[in-house]
Amino acid sequence: MPGQVLVCIGDLIQDVIVWPSGPLAHGTDNPATITRVRGGSAANVAALAASTGVPARFIGRLGDDELGRHLERQMTDVGVEVRVQREGRTGSNVILVAPDGERTMFPDRGAAALLASVPADWVADAGVVHAPAYSWATPTCAPATLDLLAAGRTAGALVSVDASSVDLILRVGADAVLATLRGLAPDVLFANTDEAAALCLADRSLPGTTVVVKGGADPVTVTSPDGVRSRVAVAPVTDVRDTTGAGDAFAAGFLAATLRGADPEQAVTAGHGLAAAVLSHPGASLTRTTPTPLEETP
Repeated sequence: MPGQVLVCIGDLIQDVIVWPSGPLAHGTDNPATITRVRGGSAANVAALAASTGVPARFIGRLGDDELGRHLERQMTDVGVEVRVQREGRTGSNVILVAPDGERTMFPDRGAAALLASVPADWVADAGVVHAPAYSWATPTCAPATLDLLAAGRTAGALVSVDASSVDLILRVGADAVLATLRGLAPDVLFANTDEAAALCLADRSLPGTTVVVKGGADPVTVTSPDGVRSRVAVAPVTDVRDTTGAGDAFAAGFLAATLRGADPEQAVTAGHGLAAAVLSHPGASLTRTTPTPLEETP
């Protein structure tokens, strides 16, 4: 590969994470702990990969506002190179976390959905170019994202895609998502069990693509480009408080290991190890964040 940089294309937004103190009571107050952290799937992958020592770059669009500048500083502080366009307002995502750690999200992508006309040389030194489907399934930024993925492949990089969410697949349409995947032919596709079911991946082949299906606590299923399936057991995780960003952490660990020459089974183990490390903290972070003027906790 021409480079060893992991380039992630997509969203950098603020996650507003709500941990209710008890069962939700509709129509009245619900005491909660609220944490504001850096979010966005692509930004999470870049930041978490950088924590492993892999050179990482984030490409996206932020609002021309203080929140956007604050989030950019957070990314550079953890060692990620940031290349962004600026327009409008920076997006946010409200995340309601249940007692078992499962989360319900209310995303407002803001400026992130307006990415356009990115120079191809921003991916010229990439070893892997990664994009969540959020980034290429939105009409306003799909052309820019797909062009960058194609430019990365032309430069010799591996191409990686995350299926992102069942809601996205249903809104766009499974057939449309699959048509884009077949045209793009990514080297790696990440999906969880529900996303894989929505795309009927058990019954459909994606030539040229290694499909990695995450099963939570269950084994990860890896389907090679020639259709051979293997299952990789994952170590149990006991301290699960917030699943936000766990899939991004898995992708970060998997891709970082791949850049270092790991085979798919070794990459799965690395991905699961990084995912396990974020499950006890708010958002896609490895440690509890220190509040700043833009991060408030009760």
